[in-house]
Amino acid sequence: MTLDQIILFSLFIAVFAMLLWGRFRYDLVAFSALMLGVVLGVVPVNDAFSGFGHPATIIVALVLVVSAGLVRSGAVFLITRTMVDSSRALGSHIAIMGGIGGVLSAFMNNVAALALLMPVDVQTARKAGRSPGLSLMPLSFATILGGMVTLIGTPPNIIIAAIRQDALGAPFKMFDFAPVGGIAAIAGLIFVALIGWRLIPAREDAGASTADLAQYIAELVVPDEAKIIGQRLAELEDVAHSSDVAILGLIRDGKRRYGTARNTVLKAGDSLVLEATPDALDEFRTALNLAFADAKRSEQLNADAEGLDIVEVVVTESARIAGKTAQSIGLSWRQRTVLMGISREGTRITNEMRKTVIKPGDILLLLTPRDTASDVTDWLGCLPLADRGLAVTENSKVWLAIGIFAAAVAAASFGLIYLPIALGLVVIAYVLARIVPLSELYTHIEWPVVVLLGSMIPLGAALENAGGTELIAGAIVDLTLGMPAWMILTVLMVVTMTLSDVLNNTATTIVAAPVGIQMAHSLNVSPDPFLMAVAIAASSAFLTPIGHKNNTLILGPGGYHFGDYWRIGLPLEVIVVTVSIPAILVFWPL
Repeated sequence: MTLDQIILFSLFIAVFAMLLWGRFRYDLVAFSALMLGVVLGVVPVNDAFSGFGHPATIIVALVLVVSAGLVRSGAVFLITRTMVDSSRALGSHIAIMGGIGGVLSAFMNNVAALALLMPVDVQTARKAGRSPGLSLMPLSFATILGGMVTLIGTPPNIIIAAIRQDALGAPFKMFDFAPVGGIAAIAGLIFVALIGWRLIPAREDAGASTADLAQYIAELVVPDEAKIIGQRLAELEDVAHSSDVAILGLIRDGKRRYGTARNTVLKAGDSLVLEATPDALDEFRTALNLAFADAKRSEQLNADAEGLDIVEVVVTESARIAGKTAQSIGLSWRQRTVLMGISREGTRITNEMRKTVIKPGDILLLLTPRDTASDVTDWLGCLPLADRGLAVTENSKVWLAIGIFAAAVAAASFGLIYLPIALGLVVIAYVLARIVPLSELYTHIEWPVVVLLGSMIPLGAALENAGGTELIAGAIVDLTLGMPAWMILTVLMVVTMTLSDVLNNTATTIVAAPVGIQMAHSLNVSPDPFLMAVAIAASSAFLTPIGHKNNTLILGPGGYHFGDYWRIGLPLEVIVVTVSIPAILVFWPL
């Protein structure tokens, strides 16, 4: 080996060791390795930051912004509120949620897809009286599987396409991954829904960390143009049930109605008194196109500010609002803030929100102009709760958001426009249509992932230019000498899967993809089946909670132990390899 190869291999071994250790965050580890590579002369100075402008890095960042736009527009609520039912059997629920998660993750970042569906799954488990740990792991695996189907579903596919463009002159297209990835995803989903979930250990304490989601007593108003005008209050029960909202009563002309309220015919201006979590409240509001309690004020806020924030604050003894009402302290006109709900343990609230006397210990749900939450909290003298990423859904723009995204995907799929440009145009359209507020544009980008990609791409290129990937490929080819093609692909997949189970799948892809290309050249065959094998294997991180971010996300809410993952993950990985190898040889022949 040359000196450059020794240095680069040492850097990669150090990076992998640091990632396994987990003491320092992966982006710092990767960026430090890049800087060290430049100082040691194995990465050209002119190429040091080339990874940050690489198409793969740009696509990952843009997909995260587009995903946020689809969430804020209510596109996800549109799907989940019509398809999720807590009365279904666990197997049926897992199959439906897995199907929804798989489809969503094919067209948006799979981490974002899980983040959207996880609260829905937890709430459904609560209503059904079962542990969320029985369904969260299948949901996580389903979103990982769904990401294999399209170019934008998961970062490994994006990286593979970019590496193919650099090596062969053309990238993989949007649905080139679908034949193999789709077969692997369907086979995996069938296993998870029918057998896999039965292998998960059941624990009584699983999901205890989700119990701190506050239930609020809140008001929503029937606007003038609402479709529910003329219906009886009892007719809203089905929608309330699917959104996990309890309808407590009705306020008309400032007076609370009891007893016969369920048979009351709804009129414009009626206030519905509800009990729900913030997310469930927003879903219910979106489903029925209801307005906030102070409708005029919230409309004015939307007009005056670049969107709205939902914040949660705890009332202290010395708070300005303690012992007073929101109306009496002028919360609306002084701070342009609407009181959406009150969480008060063990006490029934019978007045309108703005006329309810606030007590120390109450948790308030506030609707504030964008970027003023801290000022409002300080003015009130309250303590902010940890940010849970609450947002106001712009349900009037759901079809606009879906239409813009669908048009961009279609244009990119037919080769009419380069995918990063198409996604960039979607982001611009979302900002102009105020689907994604300009002030939030960069907050949705996961910068550590961008830094990881931007740092690892130049290191991977340097290793390839120094002949390092050729050495690895030669070793695997020698190991599989005389074996049939399917066995060689299987070895490549197993090696890549093993790395991906213990390392970041992005780093694994950057190293494994060039190795696959070199193996193909050594065997004088097409590189495409080897790239496809790496793409599927790098995404198949099912054995540990550290192999994929989705697995890490569910660790606490599901109440899982480290050793729980392999019980369902090992047979799932075997199934993925078993169905993928024949599919690769059929759709991407050597």
